[in-house]
Amino acid sequence: MVAVVKTSRADPMPPAAPAASPSRQAAALLLRGPFARYMLGEGISMTGTWMQLMAQSWVMTTLTNSAMMLGMVNFAAGIPMIALSMLGGSAADRGDKRTILLVTQVIQIAFALLVGRLVATGQIQIWHLLMVAFLLGISNAFEMPAASALVPELVGKEQVATAIAVDRAVFHGTRLIGPALAGFVIGRWSEAAAFYLNALSYVALIIALLTLHPRARGTEAEESQRRSGFKEGLAYVRADAPTLAMIALLAFTTVFVFPVLVVMMPLYAKNILQLGPDKMGLLMSITGVGSFTGSVGLLAVRRHTRRPLMIAAVFGVCAGLTGMSVARQFAFAAPCLILLSLCASTIIGLANTVVQERAPGPLRGRVSAIAGLSFVGLLPFAGRGSRPSLIGWDCGRRW
Repeated sequence: MVAVVKTSRADPMPPAAPAASPSRQAAALLLRGPFARYMLGEGISMTGTWMQLMAQSWVMTTLTNSAMMLGMVNFAAGIPMIALSMLGGSAADRGDKRTILLVTQVIQIAFALLVGRLVATGQIQIWHLLMVAFLLGISNAFEMPAASALVPELVGKEQVATAIAVDRAVFHGTRLIGPALAGFVIGRWSEAAAFYLNALSYVALIIALLTLHPRARGTEAEESQRRSGFKEGLAYVRADAPTLAMIALLAFTTVFVFPVLVVMMPLYAKNILQLGPDKMGLLMSITGVGSFTGSVGLLAVRRHTRRPLMIAAVFGVCAGLTGMSVARQFAFAAPCLILLSLCASTIIGLANTVVQERAPGPLRGRVSAIAGLSFVGLLPFAGRGSRPSLIGWDCGRRW
């Protein structure tokens, strides 16, 4: 016999315990577990990556002032990503993402050491950078979807949005350190030292990846979906209107905003603001202030506030770009860059969160590849259209 307990309006059920705040969820994720280990390794590795980005851009400006040649290096990095990212997404869904990431880290270590050696011996030439950019583009085509799809697998479904916000905060937080550290290293030692330190930083991420467990096997239907082709990923994106809208927003941000933040910055700092390597590194770090603030701010964003916040961020991007167009001094350009990077980071972060939250697990690698293509796939073309350009070797690592 089962007893039935009735409740009346005067005797309501006790309220459910309130959910932990996003900041507490983030702190819990970073205290222990596979996500915490991965973020520690990623933070060290990305600091080295930003150091190399600053160093390679400085090396390029010492080799040529040709906007077309600078753009060709960025273009060479993007072509294999456009051609192979969907293949990389399919590989991430079918295979072990850890193995893919381990292989790509070793490849990037080798090329960082190679370019560092060429710079140290004074043998570096434009064609070296073109070739290395192309080969690293192949590596990034497999790394990008694997890394983007791995983060949601390290946490519970209800923690995906928080994990993505933390991931982006770590990514942009390292921008506050890497470029400025590279400027110091270049001024104290040489450009080559920044490449060598980047190679060393990959070791931390490799160690973190080795501690992660393989993906648990899903149901037979899920595994069958993982083995399907990239057309299934395209079909899902076309059919899901919010995902398609977010990917379109990523594409527009890439074409109209990121040439300023990622492509034009070295020559803008050197030729427009008349800055040396130390101040250029500081300026690139300043863009990280806005991006980091925007990423951390995502932890406090509720679902119902996403749309108005995106609209406000679009207007903020317009204001930042307008200010930079008239800036001729560091003191005026810096706050404009902070506003621009904060709003761009907010747009990219919210769009990526929506895409990752909605993507089915067996298709997440391919969906991540499509979303990544809307950024890194268009960046080379955006760079060529914006005239002055920056090398794009590592732009695909953590778009």
